[in-house]
Amino acid sequence: MVSTTAESACYSSPEKVGLRVEALPFERLPHQSHLFLSYLRDPESLRRFYPTAVRHHCEVATRVREVLAAYVVDRQALCDALEEMHKRWDAPQESLANIARLRHAETVAVVSGQQAGLFTGPLYTIYKALSAIKLAQCLNGRGVAAVPVFWIATEDHDWAEVQTASVIACDGRLASVRAPETLHREGAPVGEVRLDQSVNALIESLLDILPKTEFSSALEQLLRAAYAPGFGYGEAFARMMLSLLGHYGLIVLDPLEAHLKRLAAPLYAEAASRAPEIAAALVARSRELEESGFHAQVLVSSDSFPLFLHLNGARHALIRASGDRYCLKDAQAEYSLEELSAWAKRDPELFSPNVTLRAVVQDYLLPTVAYFGGAAEIAYFAQTSEVYRILGRPTTPILPRASMTVVERRIARTLARYGLHFTDLFAGHDAVVARVVEEHLGRETAQKFDQVDETVNRALDELREHLQRFDPTLAAALDAGRRKINYQLRGLRLRFHRAQMERDQAVHRQIERALTSLYPEKTLQERKINITSLLARHGRYIIDWLYEAVDLNLRDHSIVYL
Repeated sequence: MVSTTAESACYSSPEKVGLRVEALPFERLPHQSHLFLSYLRDPESLRRFYPTAVRHHCEVATRVREVLAAYVVDRQALCDALEEMHKRWDAPQESLANIARLRHAETVAVVSGQQAGLFTGPLYTIYKALSAIKLAQCLNGRGVAAVPVFWIATEDHDWAEVQTASVIACDGRLASVRAPETLHREGAPVGEVRLDQSVNALIESLLDILPKTEFSSALEQLLRAAYAPGFGYGEAFARMMLSLLGHYGLIVLDPLEAHLKRLAAPLYAEAASRAPEIAAALVARSRELEESGFHAQVLVSSDSFPLFLHLNGARHALIRASGDRYCLKDAQAEYSLEELSAWAKRDPELFSPNVTLRAVVQDYLLPTVAYFGGAAEIAYFAQTSEVYRILGRPTTPILPRASMTVVERRIARTLARYGLHFTDLFAGHDAVVARVVEEHLGRETAQKFDQVDETVNRALDELREHLQRFDPTLAAALDAGRRKINYQLRGLRLRFHRAQMERDQAVHRQIERALTSLYPEKTLQERKINITSLLARHGRYIIDWLYEAVDLNLRDHSIVYL
């Protein structure tokens, strides 16, 4: 194995930038699926669903020969399209240099992707890209030529999912800005949205919400350069991702580009011709998953079709009408598989893959050696692997992306002051308030409540024992009364917690700020908060800090203390 300085990229070095990182097993996080947790514990035990699963990220290097042998797309045409896009997006030289490297026949791609969220969307979008960047650098250090690629899911039509950016406001509350509904046409891909003058007001609103710091001016320049009137939604997203991460050599790909559509046309055509076989295999795989105690992430039927058809500015699903004939929902026109296959090959711009085919198209266009995904992607990849098999494509191993919660110093001080850990926040606002009141602010009163609880229930136990001997029906009546008494005592205790917090407004604000920052609206920070929230407070330094915190050897959630 070739040993170079770049190989250190495989490892996390947060201490280098003054960070402390704690690992938290995903089993301790709320709402994690059984399939995802099983995959994290032992991916190779699930080879039935994940044929190329690996235990360690470095093992993907053994796939390079297979990936390169199966790669049939014209690299020069692919890279010509990528180069044209990146020059149009004012990409940095490091990204253009990696496109030049991708032209070489021995270069593979480490891929991740996400929808084109407003101002890059939730934090996990950044974590996905950083994961791909770090593995690409790791592989290069091991003598494998690799580049990181971020696939923008611009073909998705769910506008509600990408039109909002949420941040921690200057006063500590959760606040959001939202792109206008009027920008999007019902059913159209979000990548076709064109920004207008309203984006200027959107940026103004965001900057008004965020704290004014030494980094505010640079943040405004970043936002206005990426999100300008006339830019497409996917282009704006790409520009901001490249501005933040391009110095690491990130390549960004928009699948709506016509040149890329034409390169994908042969796969579109084959998928269309084999639609019944793909649908049957997906239904069977869903059943297998459920019989194994897991769940099917994507709901499919034997009548589904792997491609959407784009007509009159909207994306339409096709379903089987009868035999090998398919039609649009609520439309009378029918098409045979042969017609659809020929159409997809002739006019690929009119088609886009559904969720079960998207990854296969991505790994057809790119020489993908590994893909970084989140919990939901890992779960549905157990189904997608069947599409790879039917279309004769090598299945790509999926690796868990970096998952992090960033704890800023002010929040860390609050947690330390009241003896709280990140996991304590999962219990919710009232439970956290109760703990702080009872252990710190109103300890004496809390102890009195404990004494009353113990005294009352002990007396009731003695009375019940006597009544049970005297008349069992009276004992049963006492049980009902006990429940009412305890209910009243709990209610009084809750009122005490609230009254104590009314007295200690400063403490209450600290607790609410911690909850909002780390577990906003009862979800992980990375799924809600936008990167601009951290850029406003820490500047572009935060990107390099997060990069150093990404540990490819870790399959836990990271708590990163700034």
